[in-house]
Amino acid sequence: MNTDKTKVHFTDNYLISPTNPIEVNLIGVGGTGSKVLTALMEMNHSLTELGHAGLQVRLWDDDIITEANLGRQRFAPSETGLYKSVALINRVNRFMGTNWKAETQKFERNSLGGLPENAKATIYITCVDNVKTRFDIAEMLKAMSKQRRANRDEPKYWLDFGNSQHTGQVILSTIGSIKQPDSEKYEAVASLPMVTDEFGELLKQSEQTDDTPSCSLTEALEKQDLYINATLAQIGCSLLWNMFRYGMTENRGFFLNLKNFYTQPLKVA
Repeated sequence: MNTDKTKVHFTDNYLISPTNPIEVNLIGVGGTGSKVLTALMEMNHSLTELGHAGLQVRLWDDDIITEANLGRQRFAPSETGLYKSVALINRVNRFMGTNWKAETQKFERNSLGGLPENAKATIYITCVDNVKTRFDIAEMLKAMSKQRRANRDEPKYWLDFGNSQHTGQVILSTIGSIKQPDSEKYEAVASLPMVTDEFGELLKQSEQTDDTPSCSLTEALEKQDLYINATLAQIGCSLLWNMFRYGMTENRGFFLNLKNFYTQPLKVA
């Protein structure tokens, strides 16, 4: 008889019943990030309807909207020339009455090596298109983890989205260790590895492919399937939603192949 307990990660208590909206840094608002923002808007509304304090999102991106972004990303022709982060946040705030914020800069260390202003959040969601940025962000999150105090709104989770033309993955990591309750039914896992630690070599190998910006929608579709970003955004945000709704997860991410409609969950281990 197999008596092994199912391994799960229990959501940090503060995310379940916070006194204030959960601070979220969404980094990168291209094909995936712009759709993740829509999912966060829906999640925030649903959480507040359930009596939760909701989310307070800060969007980071220094890109300007071009014609190549129309179609695959959530931008209108009238928004061409605007900052992506400002256009999206203004739209969400008008639509939902929120007071979410936009940063028209990259999420990176400043010239003196310090963290950017407003870098602190409880949840970090990255939708970036190059490997170096992922490693830089991982280093910053680890540095913030070492500086953690007993405050309830300290950095706790990192949700990373990445994709190629037909495939992609979403990986959930803890920033440091999350205190877990005692459980007779489950084996609680306090720490989930960062994507850069667990899959660092694979990320570096993937960088060898051409990731230069596309000059048109046609060129962009040659590099990424039309619905790969939206599919990743929906399933990835479902993982985050389940953590809020049910207070635990058996999965810490997934791998997706949209060409053959195959999804492989990544179990908590």
